[in-house]
Amino acid sequence: MIDLVLANVRIAGAESRGTVDIGIDDGRIVEIRSGLHAEGERIDLSGRLVSPGFVETHIHLDKSCLLDRCRSDEGTLAEAIEQVALAKATFTPDDVHERATRTLEKSILHGTTHMRTHVEVDPGVGLAGIEGVLPLADEYRWAIDLELCVFPQEGLLNNPGTDELMVEALRRGATVVGAAPYTDSDPRGQIDRVFELAREFDVDIDMHLDFGDSPDAMDVEYVCRKTDETGWGGRVTVGHVTKLSLVPPEALERIGRRLSDAGVAVTVLPSTDLYLMGRSERHSVPRGVTPAHRLLELGVNCSLSSNNVLNPFTPFGDCSLVRMANLYANVCQVGSVAETEACFDMITSRSARILRLEGYGIAVGNPADLVVLDAESSRLAVAEVAQPILALKRGRPSFWREPAELIRPEL
Repeated sequence: MIDLVLANVRIAGAESRGTVDIGIDDGRIVEIRSGLHAEGERIDLSGRLVSPGFVETHIHLDKSCLLDRCRSDEGTLAEAIEQVALAKATFTPDDVHERATRTLEKSILHGTTHMRTHVEVDPGVGLAGIEGVLPLADEYRWAIDLELCVFPQEGLLNNPGTDELMVEALRRGATVVGAAPYTDSDPRGQIDRVFELAREFDVDIDMHLDFGDSPDAMDVEYVCRKTDETGWGGRVTVGHVTKLSLVPPEALERIGRRLSDAGVAVTVLPSTDLYLMGRSERHSVPRGVTPAHRLLELGVNCSLSSNNVLNPFTPFGDCSLVRMANLYANVCQVGSVAETEACFDMITSRSARILRLEGYGIAVGNPADLVVLDAESSRLAVAEVAQPILALKRGRPSFWREPAELIRPEL
């Protein structure tokens, strides 16, 4: 029995195969071939691209949609942290839930089917972020799988009471532990404590790391050393690492190989990194975006993600990962077929590896978590910022968007 057939589609990564049909039953892919006939519903997609659902590895649902209560005049990291800290004092679980819902629904409407959201705790906000975001995992399970990474944005060792809140959040349902060492009085002490928590609760690590305008005082190699010591290879991700964009090629290669050897992944956040970095310069402004495609060549797994949406850290964003891949490709001057396709991989298969997703991808037996794009290939999807027109979560449609159509004059 087949419930649904996606007919006449091109599969991302296998476009040269031509068009095929995908048969879905009971939420899983059961057949992939041309000329598939079944009694279930049939949707003819006219040669459009089908991809595994997009994977958002780094976003902040709890502090999204704050432009109406924060200023962003200087555009600096210090201003963003200060302004959001003031706003967090007014957060309630209901307020967080409402704003996070808006952002989560935008992500779903842009084809995201898996997400890791970073959620802050500290004595000022308490557990309001966790309490506001955690229910969304159940409420939106029909469209997206959501996991929470708890982290201390304003410091851990220098911020008494934060450690206890981190522990409580992990007990309540956070399944990843994060860090922001550059805001702590003892950055490496924070890193050590986060590794302790990861081992105690047997969870993955996803850190904000080396976020700054100079390559001085980098902690990335220390994280690699801790990863080796704890045997946590394949379970550690570092986000931003804008300092890596400022090192000479030989240093990038050395650190890239170290990351690869340790099994530490990198998430690049183009929109935020572009917006916040280089503010002190008045000419020859550095981009601040680490060249993930170069790290891929060195064996490092990388993803591209949204980070902040409509707040002082990034006062823009529509939660489109395709747009983020396009932005990255422009900023990092990606143009070859292989590199452009790699940008698509960094919002799909490579992101799925960071979340250690099982059964991800378009293959018989896997969950039918799919997105249909108005494009003929993954390369053109990135190049044209192609619109998703349909997404499925476990075989169930979660949205439909009518493709734009020209209204021609009558002759």
